[in-house]
Formats: sequence, C-alpha cells, structure tokens
Amino acid sequence: MKRFTKSSQQSMSMNYYKGVPAKINDKFSSKRVDAAFISSISARKSRHVDLGIIAKKEVQSVLVIPHAKDEKDVESASSNALAKVLNINGKVIIGDKALKHFLSNKEHVDLAKVWSDKYKLPFVFALLCYHKDQKLYSSIQKQFLKQKIKIPQYILKQASLRTGIKQRDILNYLEYISYDLDAKAKLGLKKFYSKI
Repeated sequence: MKRFTKSSQQSMSMNYYKGVPAKINDKFSSKRVDAAFISSISARKSRHVDLGIIAKKEVQSVLVIPHAKDEKDVESASSNALAKVLNINGKVIIGDKALKHFLSNKEHVDLAKVWSDKYKLPFVFALLCYHKDQKLYSSIQKQFLKQKIKIPQYILKQASLRTGIKQRDILNYLEYISYDLDAKAKLGLKKFYSKI
C-alpha cells in the first residue's frame, strides 16, 4: 500500500498493523487508526473506497467444521453472520487455523463457496475504510488495482515460518482473493446486508 502513496511523508505515516478482524475493527471504530481493511459487517456505515478482500468463489480460510458443537469464531463477526445467513451449523474458524484445516483435507464447509453456489455472487469479507483523506485512499485504490499484486519474498517467508504453512500453499490461497470491489462484488455485499 505504501508504494501507492504520493509522498514519502504519506508513506512514513502509514504503519503496518497485523491482527484478527475483531481487533482491527475495534482500533478503527475507536479512531486509533485512520484507515484499515475492516470486516464488511463493521464497514456497513463507514466510508470506504472500492477496495476490499473478496472471494469470487471458495476462499479456503473461512470454514465451518460440521458435526462439531456450534461455536462462533470470536475473531470474525462477518464469518459468524455468514454462517447464520447460510444456516450452516458447526464450529466457525477463520484465518491461518482454517487454512491449515483445509490443507489437511479434514471435513469442512467453505462458507464463501456455499454463498457463491447459492447466490452466484462474490462474498466481500472486508473493505478499506477511512475516517478522512478520501482523496488519498481513492488514489491508492486506483494505483493498487492497476498493478499485479506481488508478495515480497521476505514477507512470504515470515508468514510461512509463523504459520507453518508452505509458501506455495500461501501463494495458491492468495489466488482465491480479489481486491476489486466491482459491480458484482457490490451486489454480493448488498445481498449480504439485506440478509443480516
């Protein structure tokens, strides 16, 4: 994201923060951060640009483990709401633990795939929301979407070491993610909002 700012001052003012969706939502809503990718359920009344984290079909990292006791994932309100909308029971898991579960070929239901099969629409998990500086984030969105996204090797290596997931599996997973909140994704988001 820093590559798409217009000045070194803007780039220096951007800090990388990693956390589960619930924590990032909290930091954004309490205005401890100016802009963030926040979960779609929390982004409903926030200003955002047309940049998000979107699954066109399956996603591999938002799953329900069927035949397990019904349990929400405290890290993600959107995923819990999606399971409820789709009437899928079991244990909701997201992120690294879900991707590991998927890669181990254990029984699972991919919530984004069920959504896509049912509504023929992408599912929007998060949106880039901001409190101010619309011009800056609109500019970042335009530049970001023009480029092919490349993950620096050092970030890929760090992610692999941290999660225990092979680099090739991480790259393969990222193929399922889109960032363009296009017309079809907007329809998917509208459909989700109408169901919750």
